[in-house]
Amino acid sequence: MARSLWLTGDPQADALLSDDLDALLIGMTLDQQVPMEKAFSGPRVIAERMGGRFDVAAIAAMPVDDFVALCSQRPAVHRFPGSMGARVHQVCQALVEQWQGSAVHLVEDVDDGAELRRRIEALPGFGRQKASIFVALLAKQYGIRPAGWQEAAGEYGQDGFRSVADVVDEPSLQKVRETKKQVKAAAKAARTTAS
Repeated sequence: MARSLWLTGDPQADALLSDDLDALLIGMTLDQQVPMEKAFSGPRVIAERMGGRFDVAAIAAMPVDDFVALCSQRPAVHRFPGSMGARVHQVCQALVEQWQGSAVHLVEDVDDGAELRRRIEALPGFGRQKASIFVALLAKQYGIRPAGWQEAAGEYGQDGFRSVADVVDEPSLQKVRETKKQVKAAAKAARTTAS
């Protein structure tokens, strides 16, 4: 399904993301307030702590406090292991309850890109921007390209180095980081000018 992803710099973590759409979705869930490599390494750490396999149904079936404790073990899965562990648990529960326990069912049989984005946006913790980035990631690196995916992904569907969807190696990661810095600087300048 996917090409060989390069999102963490760790071959084993990247192999899991390449082979397992559930792991990729949870990496995207964790991708906030930490470096991208840390977020997308999270699924491998979780899998190792749960016996070597990334298992959505097993996560969803765990008491949330037990799963948060697993995420909080050092090194923690995220900078905020409590809130983000609970978020991952919620996403896994949503997959079980609504998508037969698999992100594959979430992304298949969609009429168009807008529907794909709506499905993703309905997950806990996925707002419009994060859902748009994930649509772009699915299209650009997993080959999941329903009609209108570029419009649904917005600016992230364009060519360039805008998000995790465009990271394929260390140089592209650095270009994405530079773009993000420029966007933040422009937003800060706009706020300063407005006040």
